[in-house]
Amino acid sequence: LGYANKTQLESLVRYDLSPVLTNPGLIPLLEKEAAKQKKRVKITLKCETGTHRQGLLLEEIPEYTTLLKKTSFLTLEGLSTHFANIEDTSDHSYARKQITLFKEFLHRFEKAGLPPQRNHIACSAATILFPDTHYQMVRTGISSYGYWSSKETYLSFRAHTSKELNLEPVLTWKTRIGQIKDVGPDAYIGYGCTYRTNQPTRLAILPVGYYDGFDRKLSNSGHVLIHGKRAPVRGRVCMNMIIVDITHIPGCRLNDEVILLGRSGDERLTADDMASLAGTINYEVLSRINPLIPRRIVP
Repeated sequence: LGYANKTQLESLVRYDLSPVLTNPGLIPLLEKEAAKQKKRVKITLKCETGTHRQGLLLEEIPEYTTLLKKTSFLTLEGLSTHFANIEDTSDHSYARKQITLFKEFLHRFEKAGLPPQRNHIACSAATILFPDTHYQMVRTGISSYGYWSSKETYLSFRAHTSKELNLEPVLTWKTRIGQIKDVGPDAYIGYGCTYRTNQPTRLAILPVGYYDGFDRKLSNSGHVLIHGKRAPVRGRVCMNMIIVDITHIPGCRLNDEVILLGRSGDERLTADDMASLAGTINYEVLSRINPLIPRRIVP
């Protein structure tokens, strides 16, 4: 769905990938590479309907259709676009304007003799709220992880239907206690001495930090779960360590499991919780978890 440049064309063709194009200059270059490898390539064109980020304009359609009709190895598979604010508001008039404009794109390509067959515009919010945006494909991203796109999306859904839709987060992010330490009152914790204890305190040091995706904005405000109880972050989040208070959690031992996101007993921490504390959105919380952290798929 992102930007494709000319240095990637050889790999795009070799691995039978279908690029989304936003630059007419790439069409003859991709045709040349496809002819060289003697392989057909399906492409999608991104349409500008109101986000003003990527995509061709209505008035540029003749340029694209002229270029495509000159090719022998490229097939226009479909059109796509992105909504600008469908998940940020309960007023969907702007999204409706984008839908109308996208239909005009479809009509003009069909009229030009290049009918798109596999079109997609629906993000998670559109998939849930507007069935008429489904076309041949939908792009359910965050809802596939069990999260609502936003509070506004949830409220819009509840306001317009009596149907039930229960989204449950599928991700659990874990670490383990790396060290346990007892300190007295008036002990400064972590970089910057931003937290001072007011009583004898037991601390757990966890081998996870902002390098791993645990936001530094959670310093002195975030929590983790240990033995079904919340343990508050004390001091600043370090690059690859955090310090949490376990004074109120008996029986903690070295190597005990710690939940950063997920359930433990009756408690739960979500990406929404983290996002609220960090002043961001759940998308960022989930996408910033370091890809080097091992993943385990649980059936």
